[in-house]
Amino acid sequence: MDNRAGNKAARATGLFFVLAGIMAIQPVLAAEGMASGRVFLDSNGNGRMDAGERGLEGVGVSNQEQVVLTDAGGRWQLPCTDDTVFFVIKPQGFRTPLNHHNLPQFYYVHKPAGSPDFRFRGVEPTGDLPESIDFPLTESREPREFEAVFFGDPQPRDIREVEYIGHDVIEELIGTDASFGVTLGDIVFDDLSVFEPMNGTVALVGIPWYNVIGNHDINFDAVNDADSDETFTRIYGPNYYSFDYGPVHFLVLDDVMWGGAKPAGTGSYTGGFGEKQIRFIRNDLKYVDPGRLVVLMMHIPIVGAADREEVFRLIEDRPYTLSISGHTHWQAHMLLDEEAGWKGADPHHHFVCVTVSGSWWSGLPDEFGIPHTSMRDGVPNGYAKIRFSENKARFEYKAARRPASFQMSVYSPDSVQYSETGKTPVYANVFNGWERSQVQMRINDSGEWQEMTRTDEKDPFLAATHEREPEAPAAPWRRSSSPISTYHLWKATLPDGLPKGIHRISVRATDVNGEWKRADRIIRIE
Repeated sequence: MDNRAGNKAARATGLFFVLAGIMAIQPVLAAEGMASGRVFLDSNGNGRMDAGERGLEGVGVSNQEQVVLTDAGGRWQLPCTDDTVFFVIKPQGFRTPLNHHNLPQFYYVHKPAGSPDFRFRGVEPTGDLPESIDFPLTESREPREFEAVFFGDPQPRDIREVEYIGHDVIEELIGTDASFGVTLGDIVFDDLSVFEPMNGTVALVGIPWYNVIGNHDINFDAVNDADSDETFTRIYGPNYYSFDYGPVHFLVLDDVMWGGAKPAGTGSYTGGFGEKQIRFIRNDLKYVDPGRLVVLMMHIPIVGAADREEVFRLIEDRPYTLSISGHTHWQAHMLLDEEAGWKGADPHHHFVCVTVSGSWWSGLPDEFGIPHTSMRDGVPNGYAKIRFSENKARFEYKAARRPASFQMSVYSPDSVQYSETGKTPVYANVFNGWERSQVQMRINDSGEWQEMTRTDEKDPFLAATHEREPEAPAAPWRRSSSPISTYHLWKATLPDGLPKGIHRISVRATDVNGEWKRADRIIRIE
């Protein structure tokens, strides 16, 4: 049983969302320095605690540092400053309200003076601290096994690129059976006014949608990291928090540390979590059963966080943990061990997710006017689905507007001289593969399968695509990104003496789930 609660009521959560007016603030104001409120079962769904509605015991509430559990009446109390976000930790079996864009409303921002005056608007002044900050919730069935959708870096610069996202990805996701979705940062590309149309487009999927902050989602005119997420907070709430769904505990984290604005609007960032956020993670996990699956979601891969080992110490005694990121514009399943600072009994699984924008919406357009935008490792742009159950996760890669069976590319020359067959390489880019994958090749469905060898070369198919494109395509198109080495490329050579004629190269490979995938390519021997 989860330590956070002994029954459904004890695991409940809710929301107070002052800007949307979901509930009325009591006229009497609390003393500065300490905030309090209640988490309650919102039986009629109106966002207010009415007569006959009860408080919920054992629910976590946080101020992004401390975590407390509600008492028998659903009451909580936490320290408060003039810049604090309070939120409820949604427990299993309950849901928080959603706004018109299907964004979960589970928080209250206390910022009496409002945000600094930035180019993109932040939080309006909230005034004095309310006497009671109340979080409503309703009961919701959450299965022990469920699926969630994950987006790496949609990163639209403007409305035109939001339209790419709508046609390329959103249209095929409408009506999905997934329980919720997550954007893993770089929701937009520097222009924070694009948040609104982006949210409206993603909302059409029809499921609750959580958002991680990325390095292109911040206020670049902020002089410090603390003020860099003001616009993000106005729209999405806290930059880090946690919630439960089914048997899984999710931590949404901020590992983008802004170094402050510099002349001419430039600035710098580094990867890291910071002391305050690490204290929150520690306090949060105190109430999560040691056997429960914990999933960390962030923007920059965890190997890029300078203080990652402090986070590792908090999770490495658990039987299975998973971390997920975006940012790199290549896909990888990493197994992190002592070399990365991990000291757990088994390697830690870190998943760098495929990006919706691929290589930043670059490359020549297809027949729909959308750039091919393959990522830098040769993986087509798209999204991921992860199916969770107890201490297990199954990963599905999905290329945008391609059949689900499209899981690898096989590359060889179109034709080769008979005398060169034994020297001619064949490559297989297994999009959802990893270092434990088994990859094999054979010709014309005859003979034994030949093992292929993992290589860190660049994907030759992407290299050929890049070479065919003009260096300066007509606007608004941009040349595709230059290829980089990949985590999931395998290589073999054609059999020596292959007869002249038309032949089929077949490749089969196991993906990260251990499931066999297959692809073919035709070659002519002259």
